Amino acid sequence: MTIDDYIALCIFILLWGSFNWATDARRNFKRVNLTRLMNEYRARWIRNSLNRDLKMIDTQIIAGLQAGTAFFASTTIFALGGCFALLGATEQVQMIFNDLPQVFRGGRAGFELKVGGLTCLFGYSFFKFGWSYRLFNYCSILMGGIPMTADMSRDRQAAERAAERAIRMNILAAKHFNAGLRAIFLSIGYLGWFISPYVFIVLTGLVIFVLLRRQFFSEARDALLADAQ
Repeated sequence: MTIDDYIALCIFILLWGSFNWATDARRNFKRVNLTRLMNEYRARWIRNSLNRDLKMIDTQIIAGLQAGTAFFASTTIFALGGCFALLGATEQVQMIFNDLPQVFRGGRAGFELKVGGLTCLFGYSFFKFGWSYRLFNYCSILMGGIPMTADMSRDRQAAERAAERAIRMNILAAKHFNAGLRAIFLSIGYLGWFISPYVFIVLTGLVIFVLLRRQFFSEARDALLADAQ
């Protein structure tokens, strides 16, 4: 590990933290981001459930969200297994790297530290996806606690409070899901560290640029704003 490696790692963490801060749905920027818009649509969906007795639509949506979360959680498990396998094949990988002229040679210890960091990155993603899956499960239970349309005339405010609880739980589950997915995206930039700390910085910056564009300047964001204009 060299000074350049530590600088690249610090830049990686700084960019990651800055992106999390900039895309937090609580940030009230003049240009609204995609996450905040989707949170508003999540709230609209659950409030609409107050006006229908058949909750099958809502349960299917929750089931789809859980299925997607479970898929990524299982994917990170495979990625973790690959990282441990890579640690067991350090010598073979080093022999391959030594034949590549553009690879930054940091030695065995440096390589193992980088693989360890990648393992932590996927481990973080797994825990985020696992907790998100659990929260979506809680959300489905809260959705089941929303009164039927015929019963809302007795206490409309209680029904609305039940819906708001489900909204908050759904938004929180989505927040953890997005955090896990973001870590997977950033792992692409992290792979550049195995070549060079400079490639690490460039790839991380490119990933952050793409993610920021999707949050603030994407066609998906424009589609959500279409009916508001």
